[in-house]
Amino acid sequence: QLQASGGGLVQAGGSLRLSCVVSGRTFSPNAMAWFRQAPGKEREFVATWNAGTTYYADFVTGRFTISRDGAKNTVYLQMNSLKPEDTAVYYCAANRNRIASGSARSARMFGYWGQGTQVTVSS
Repeated sequence: QLQASGGGLVQAGGSLRLSCVVSGRTFSPNAMAWFRQAPGKEREFVATWNAGTTYYADFVTGRFTISRDGAKNTVYLQMNSLKPEDTAVYYCAANRNRIASGSARSARMFGYWGQGTQVTVSS
């Protein structure tokens, strides 16, 4: 039900915009997020849109922006000033209901996941 796209190869300092489209007419999540997983590392939180409130990992604050288009049932992740350490597979996730603020960065709160899109940043 979640289809992520927009990944690719970009040079350090460049930008990419990831998209995650939610399919299903009756499914309009109130919380959506991006996580990422680099080779050999655990999955980590990137950003959450939670019923209009946004949360970011410290390492992306000021560089990445998460936004949601309700009419298109889509969440975006605008990534600017990309660094080689941003290289990872990026996954979008969704939850039907708003999540308590203290848990908005937790992967276990999201029951729906997309297939991932590869982002590679060259130095």
